Amino acid sequence: MQKEETSFSKGLEGVVAAQTFLSHVAGQEGRLFYRGLEIYDLAKYSAFPETCYLLLYGNLATKPELDRFTQEMTRARALPEGFLGLLKTLPKNLHPMAMLRTAVSLLASFDPDADNLSREALLAKGIRLTSQMPTLIAAFERLRRGKEPVAPDASLDHAANFLYMLSGNRPSPAHAKALDAYLILLADHGLNASTFSARVTVATLSDYYSGITSAIGTLKGDLHGSANQRAMEMFLEIGEIGKVEAYVQGLLANHKKVMGFGHRIYKTEDPRATVFRQIAKDLCTGPAEKWYQISEKIAEIVQREKKIYCNVDFYSASVLYTIGIPVDLFTTVFAMSRVIGWSAHIIEQLADNRLIRPQAEYVGPVNQSYVPLERR
Repeated sequence: MQKEETSFSKGLEGVVAAQTFLSHVAGQEGRLFYRGLEIYDLAKYSAFPETCYLLLYGNLATKPELDRFTQEMTRARALPEGFLGLLKTLPKNLHPMAMLRTAVSLLASFDPDADNLSREALLAKGIRLTSQMPTLIAAFERLRRGKEPVAPDASLDHAANFLYMLSGNRPSPAHAKALDAYLILLADHGLNASTFSARVTVATLSDYYSGITSAIGTLKGDLHGSANQRAMEMFLEIGEIGKVEAYVQGLLANHKKVMGFGHRIYKTEDPRATVFRQIAKDLCTGPAEKWYQISEKIAEIVQREKKIYCNVDFYSASVLYTIGIPVDLFTTVFAMSRVIGWSAHIIEQLADNRLIRPQAEYVGPVNQSYVPLERR
């Protein structure tokens, strides 16, 4: 048997599998752009609904356009009638990402237009699911703690409303702004694993909800979305600044990963981590200051010993924890941001679709002879 000539790249590293107008990850420079706009400016001047509009429609909205779009998102926050009853039947100890994966798949059954792959239908689904996901996550969190869900408040913006539904109390402007920045900075990031999953799924002409469900399942993994949860668990395990050196040196000596460090694309510091470092410094005050101090000390040691830069998960962990989000809910909040990026990629994929079907290099035995069962 003649072996076909193939070019193998483990993990598809360095392989260009799609062209996109959505985001540009400039790894060598440590920069990130959405539709050509640098994320530093978006985090400073924009708000999450405006970033959603940019990713979906390709340009910054005018004020009337943004007002209409924001109102559309606000009106779409409520879950379908009867959905909460189904959510109550899920086990209280279910992993939040498993809940989200199941719930989003279930939402398809409430959408009579679920299989419609037209651009107009996909836009409507993307806006609706981006608006509903905070309601869904907050409702699950309250139900598993024996509390009734809090209805959305139309007077609050997207980030503030989520924190309100989570706790039942209106958040401080600083907490709402920090979450809004998080949602902006995590909204899209090139052809990451979960985005690729979404594009592969819809490239078969499967439905929108299947694409998002695939993406959520991918994001659940420790090498993708749950790294911010693992980073915060590390901070909590260390507990105080005086224990950092021994803890990190122990990890390095045992060749274990320090969560929140390293990135496949960035060769310098993740630009989102740069933004979050300042947010964490400003937000982590009083008793919460130790989380920022611990993170700074860890970063100093890892940079000194391994010359590895931190990524977005590192400083964002203490930010999410300080604004009151339970640690095991962190990855669902990541999904709450990235769903708009997934939606935009699904639309982009289907606008010029081709089935994604890479080859595998066969490395097994060849020219084997079949041995009858009685002779084995």
